Amino acid sequence: MASISEPVTFREFCPLYYLLNAIPTKIQKGFRSMVVYLTALDTNGDYIAVGSSIGMLYLYCRHFNRMRKYNFEGRTEPITVVKLLSCFDDLVAAGTASGRVAVFQLVSSLPGRNKQLRRFDVTGIHKNSITALAWSPNGMKLFSGDDKGKIVYSSLDLDQKEIIWPTRTYI
Repeated sequence: MASISEPVTFREFCPLYYLLNAIPTKIQKGFRSMVVYLTALDTNGDYIAVGSSIGMLYLYCRHFNRMRKYNFEGRTEPITVVKLLSCFDDLVAAGTASGRVAVFQLVSSLPGRNKQLRRFDVTGIHKNSITALAWSPNGMKLFSGDDKGKIVYSSLDLDQKEIIWPTRTYI
């Protein structure tokens, strides 16, 4: 008899001050100071991913109690959505207000797996703010949706270090 699994809810039994204290409340950009707003959140058993208004992705590793920062190269724009995936590789995708999507393949401690951070960009497809990201269970497909209803399917080949084009677009 097949059983239907219950959805998993992660609960923190103490305040997340250690996480919030690792994220600056303001940054200096030129001669002016900018307030940092937290704009997106996703969690799993290994990580807590937080997107920000300054285009910085903060990734907290629960096992090593360590915060890492990742950014989009180029201009600073708000991250609107983040999505984690733990499978053979740990992946995090982030979408921005201008329609950019980046996939970060995290460093793995497993033998023969990724030993340095890799980033893949899905660019030129969305022209509007990304509102949703969804992974296939094996991490080879990423679906992204924007606020105009456009859904894009991107196929990732992590061993070949590329996003396989063409992506498919659904409207």
